[in-house]
Amino acid sequence: MAAGGGLCGSRAGSAGLWDWNQTWYTDTPRFTWCFENTVIPWIPCAYLWICFPFYYMYLRHKNKGYIRMSHIFKTKMVFGFILVIQCFSNVFLMLWKISQGIPWAPAVYITPAVLGVTMMLAMFLTQAERMVGTQSSGILLIYWLLTFLSAVLMLSSKIQHALEKGFLEDYANHIMTYLYVSLVLGELVLFCLVDHPPFFSKAVNSSNQCPEANSSFLSKITYWWFSGLVWKGHRQSLGVDDLWSVREENSSEETVAQIEKEWKNYRSRTKQKMESMTFKRGEKSKTGLAEAEETQVLLQSEQSQSGPLLKALWSMFGTYFLLGTLSLVICDVFLFSIPKLLSLFLEFIEDQEAPNWHGYFYAFAMFLLACLQTLFEQRYMYMCVVLGLRLKTAVTGLVYRKILVMSNASRKTATVGEIVNLVSVDVQKIMDLIIYFNGTWLAPIRIIICFVFLWQLLGPSALTSVAVFLFLLPLNFVITKKRSQFQEAQMKYKDERAKLTNAILSDIKVIKIYGWENIFMEKVLNIRKQELQTLKRSQILLSASLASFHSSTFLIAFVMFAVYTLVDNTHILDAQKAFVSLTLINILNTAHSFLPFSINAVIQAKVSLNRLAAFLNLEELNPESSSRNTSDCVQASITIRNGTFSWSKETSPCLRRIDLTVHQGSLLAVVGQVGAGKSSLLSALLGEMENTDGCMTMKGTVAYVPQQAWIQNASVEDNILFGKEMDETWFNTVIDACALQADLESFPAGRKSEIGEKGINISGGQKQRVNLARAVYQKASIYLLDDPLSAVDAHVRQHIFEHVLGPNGLLKDKQTRVLVTHTINILPQVDNIVVLVDGTISEVGSYQELLQRNGAFAEFLHSHITAEDKPCYQSHGYTGQNGNVKHLERKSALMSPTAVGDTKGTVISGNDPSWEKLSSDRSVKSSAMEREIIAVSQDCTTAAAAKGRLTKEEKAQRGRVNISIYVAYLRATGSLLCLYIILLFTCQQTVSFFRGYWLSMWTDDPAYNGTQQHTELRVGVFGALGVIQALSRFISTAAVLLGGVLASHKLFLQLLRSVARSPMIFFEQTPIGNLLNRFSKEMDAIDSVIPDKLKSLLGFLFNLLEIYLVIIVATPMAAVAIVPLTVLYAVFQHFYVITSCQLRRLEAASRSPIYSHISETFQGSSVIRAYKDQERFILKSNFRVDENQRICFPGAVADRWLATNLEFLGNGIVLFAALFAAIGRTHLSPGIAGFSISYALQITGVLNWMVRSWTEIENNIVSVERVREYLRTPKEGLWTLNGKPQDQVWLTEGRIEFRNYSLRYRPDLELALKHVNLTINGQEKIGITGRTGAGKSTLAVGLLRLVEAAEGEILIDGLNIAQVGLHDLRTKITVIPQDPVLFSGSLRTNLDPLNQYTDADIWTALELTQLKNFIADLPEQLEYKCTEQGENLSTGQKQLVCLARALLRKAKILVLDEATSAVDLETDLQIQSTLKTQFKDSTVLTIAHRVNTIMDCDRILVLENGWIVEFDTPEKLIAQKGAFYRLVEESGLV
Repeated sequence: MAAGGGLCGSRAGSAGLWDWNQTWYTDTPRFTWCFENTVIPWIPCAYLWICFPFYYMYLRHKNKGYIRMSHIFKTKMVFGFILVIQCFSNVFLMLWKISQGIPWAPAVYITPAVLGVTMMLAMFLTQAERMVGTQSSGILLIYWLLTFLSAVLMLSSKIQHALEKGFLEDYANHIMTYLYVSLVLGELVLFCLVDHPPFFSKAVNSSNQCPEANSSFLSKITYWWFSGLVWKGHRQSLGVDDLWSVREENSSEETVAQIEKEWKNYRSRTKQKMESMTFKRGEKSKTGLAEAEETQVLLQSEQSQSGPLLKALWSMFGTYFLLGTLSLVICDVFLFSIPKLLSLFLEFIEDQEAPNWHGYFYAFAMFLLACLQTLFEQRYMYMCVVLGLRLKTAVTGLVYRKILVMSNASRKTATVGEIVNLVSVDVQKIMDLIIYFNGTWLAPIRIIICFVFLWQLLGPSALTSVAVFLFLLPLNFVITKKRSQFQEAQMKYKDERAKLTNAILSDIKVIKIYGWENIFMEKVLNIRKQELQTLKRSQILLSASLASFHSSTFLIAFVMFAVYTLVDNTHILDAQKAFVSLTLINILNTAHSFLPFSINAVIQAKVSLNRLAAFLNLEELNPESSSRNTSDCVQASITIRNGTFSWSKETSPCLRRIDLTVHQGSLLAVVGQVGAGKSSLLSALLGEMENTDGCMTMKGTVAYVPQQAWIQNASVEDNILFGKEMDETWFNTVIDACALQADLESFPAGRKSEIGEKGINISGGQKQRVNLARAVYQKASIYLLDDPLSAVDAHVRQHIFEHVLGPNGLLKDKQTRVLVTHTINILPQVDNIVVLVDGTISEVGSYQELLQRNGAFAEFLHSHITAEDKPCYQSHGYTGQNGNVKHLERKSALMSPTAVGDTKGTVISGNDPSWEKLSSDRSVKSSAMEREIIAVSQDCTTAAAAKGRLTKEEKAQRGRVNISIYVAYLRATGSLLCLYIILLFTCQQTVSFFRGYWLSMWTDDPAYNGTQQHTELRVGVFGALGVIQALSRFISTAAVLLGGVLASHKLFLQLLRSVARSPMIFFEQTPIGNLLNRFSKEMDAIDSVIPDKLKSLLGFLFNLLEIYLVIIVATPMAAVAIVPLTVLYAVFQHFYVITSCQLRRLEAASRSPIYSHISETFQGSSVIRAYKDQERFILKSNFRVDENQRICFPGAVADRWLATNLEFLGNGIVLFAALFAAIGRTHLSPGIAGFSISYALQITGVLNWMVRSWTEIENNIVSVERVREYLRTPKEGLWTLNGKPQDQVWLTEGRIEFRNYSLRYRPDLELALKHVNLTINGQEKIGITGRTGAGKSTLAVGLLRLVEAAEGEILIDGLNIAQVGLHDLRTKITVIPQDPVLFSGSLRTNLDPLNQYTDADIWTALELTQLKNFIADLPEQLEYKCTEQGENLSTGQKQLVCLARALLRKAKILVLDEATSAVDLETDLQIQSTLKTQFKDSTVLTIAHRVNTIMDCDRILVLENGWIVEFDTPEKLIAQKGAFYRLVEESGLV
């Protein structure tokens, strides 16, 4: 007071700084003159000066380019200048008056001086903001708001003064005050507006910039800048183009570069630390001190797995996270202020003498604090979400880049399904941690503060709440820990299921051909059953946890109130104590529940971090394994000196003592038997293997053609260009040389035609030729070719060798070629031959040299000439003049294995319209992707590109979700169960209402002689009602969650059956990523998210109805405010749901391309590395991740927009409830008022969460819609007729009859087979030949009913196959496809999935296919585990396993589709002999390009353009000199 007196002087009414009687205890409150003229105007000044140093430093580091002087800026400066002049005018005026002897207090000139200097500072900051491009300032807006409020208080005082003493007494002062307030108001309005964008900003040039950058501070904190998109989403369907571009700081390019740098940095530090510790341990072991530190070192090595990743993430995102945490702490300050205000408000209700304005003040104060709490809480959530998206981008980028450098050993430990889980499920767990982590330390602080406040209210009785809390806490910890174990088990089952599902979808063709759908479905369902059992237990525990959480409010209140009232009769439980305690207990309860959730989130994130770190720490390829030398001084293109190579550091070498020199421009052939190490040699050259000894160098760039062709889901042109610029002349030259011209002409969009995933819609030959064309187009120095000729027919093989590989081909000049081959007839034309035997080089030399040495190579060639062959060849005039060598060449021409192209009728060549039959009008790629990453020729018309598309784009549904989807989900749950759930929730909420009402009556009980009556009755009934409510909540929650499990099981079964029963065309048009998305992410939402949100929605809905009832019962007038506010709620909810659902659908559709790209890259990583094209694929991945983030960001902001607006409306309801209670306090008891307002305080959260839960349901019910989408797709015929297998007597002879049979792949396409009429007798051996695209494999397609007949019929043993179940048909026909397919699992499972045969039968089949010795040498023999796609076996070995599988079945009809294309000639001869003897009683159809394979068949069928051209014995067809004769002639056999 003394300081105030010195500053304010001794004027009447101004001697004191503060006077309670003048300010608080009066009906007409006003501040003292001293307070008005010092503290109030100084508050905004103090605020700005405190903020100034920090804000100025921030501005110095955030330069976005200056803003040109706008009208807004100029007006701000003019107003500021006038205000400064006015302030200093006041200073000079007052100083003049004092000098004239007029007594004035120092405050009259100090305050305007402080104001003037502060306003100059504000003008300086305004200019500084303009220079660094700040368009809207929060700091200065708050300053002008505070200044305006202080000016308004000053103005109100002036007006009061004028009313009392007259305006004319000091009218000049009044006018100056009004001018000052007006100018400050003008500044406030101007600072609410947003200035022009910075002049040199990059963001200004963005075509679709996020409006947040150009929005005002108020718009930013309330998220109103998002309203434009909400309105647009309401008026029209949103597309990706309607959304904003990703900001530069959030883009993959920026984010992943930073995280990669941090990750490498921390990872190398950790490695150095571990090496240092290991060294020290080694030193100490010499002195016997190691054992004591052994455990410590092991523990640290375990932590080091995820430690570097966590440190890298913290280093990058830590500062931003801490800023968000600061917002949450400020939010908590406001959170705890509200119960204090409620306590004061209830005191006001009870004290009838208190001035009325106190009630209004408390009501508005509660409203203001609640609004500030909302703003800070939503800012925290927004920062967490933005941080989560950046983290998702960073981790996805790290995982993708890891895929490109994984070693072969690492690839065996990780599958596509597991990697997809890493970037979807595990990244989500870490994103959740960002939101929940602060709960681990903030929740205990909240709990402690609540206990302190409760002690103040109830004294020692509050300690009982500690006891209850300590009882509940371990219970929740136990439940959380147990749930965590269940979730880990569930994740394990999810991974297993994802792995198996991926294998099934990848090789669905083979599964359908063999009729194995049921077996694999059963395997999936067994895993699913275990997964759901785990989920069910987890959900019951969750129900118990939630029931204990919701009951804890009651339990703590019950124990505290009971102890407080029963221990001492003089303790009165009044409204203030009861309802403020309940409000505090609600906060306590939220913190109490948040703690286990936070801990659970930390545990789950730790598991996910460990999984991610384990993957990122997997062994990588050694970049020094292969040295690429570009110097011209190196004469040889390839040099290996004493090289020893293995697939990993742990395994034994598969290539030993390799010495090889390949000179520039030479053509080297590599030959050897299956498993000799031919493909391994190429892998070693590519640096894909561990170089354990010796050295290797390669000079120049490399192009690689793998044995199993790798095709991208892109156009033919894009597959060939592979990121290179288009050179029309060279492109056409390459197309001609690789024999692709005829194929391109038959494609609907030519070179723009799209190839499906893994080349599913083109033949094996076409895949290999596209691969070869890709390699040739690159103009590389070295070509590594892994048996590219095996998949093409004789004349195409000859064409490719002559025009591409051979001495006169495109690669003849300086290109070095290393060719792995089984084709012997080209060997005389190569420069050198390397013969591999068991991983070592047996011989090296030219063809003539090796023959003359008469060593292993000569024996290998001579072994193919048998006495019985010679007469046959001679009779057809096949012998040559050069004796043995010439004969060997011809023999090799006859025996060279080639592959049929048109497997399953998907051939695309010649005049066959097969491409069209598989094409589709939709493409999975966006046009934006093509513009940015894939070079697209300008002359390609949109129509042509659309015509060539095959795969269907992931469709995003439009508008709101149809009511039928909800009905479908509820039906899957069960109608009776739904009714039961509604009744349970109604009972529970009714009990809750009566419990609250009973408490209000208890608090209103009058006190007689200092005690309340009937306390025991009040306590007993209160307790009984609480127990009943707790039981009701547990049962109702468990019913909803278990109903969700039931619905999930039914929907998964529907999806699995629907997909399994889809025809092959469906899988060719639908990318695997889309299907995997349905089985993983969408099913995950149905499993966990929908039941959880449904439970929340029902809980909040019934809670809301209870709150409305309470408020209206207490203050009926509140209905006047509640109705319009509820209408506003409905409006916000309506707008939000429409936009949010569309964004959710777009986001779901944008995930699939990421997963597809990951899958594609994983399969083709060796090819990508060979071409050194990692950068382009990384850019492609960045684009797809950014497109996904572009959709995720608006979805996240939509949640904040909704929450902020709804909480403001909820705060409005609290305001009106309090105002009406204050107005009607004369007839309102404190108990009822407390009951009403304490419930009203919950309404903000309840309404917000109710709308959020409803929206989450609508967002996630899209998963049900997407899962059910495939129920409507066309299906195959019945697997078995009448639900039982066909009578076993059928198919005893194997007679096949085609009657006027025609087949087309889709109704709008031409016929692929045209009016075929032929009869094949039982046990007859038929060869089927014709040029590529003739329709050979389409016959097999028709025979297996993979596509149904357009007209006509096929009869087998007199029975129309259309009247036979598909499984009955397919299990009796064995097909050996061109591409060998093995599944992840044991060899035994692969050979006998149905478990029908004994081990003896299996060993016999293996012996017949030359595999017995190989498998007998394996450690686990038949139980040897095959990796995904059988990658731990060579292609030849896989084909032999498939042959053994066929031998076991011994079907009456066998279809061979170039089954031995990847085995050496000797093995091929033995297999052909085995097939003849083992299937002598079967009808055998051999589909072949090369004629020599079918020369010994009984009859030969020649097809052309789907028509039968010839059908007779080989001798007669050759004699006729027709189409077959021409094919024989082209093959060099006549």
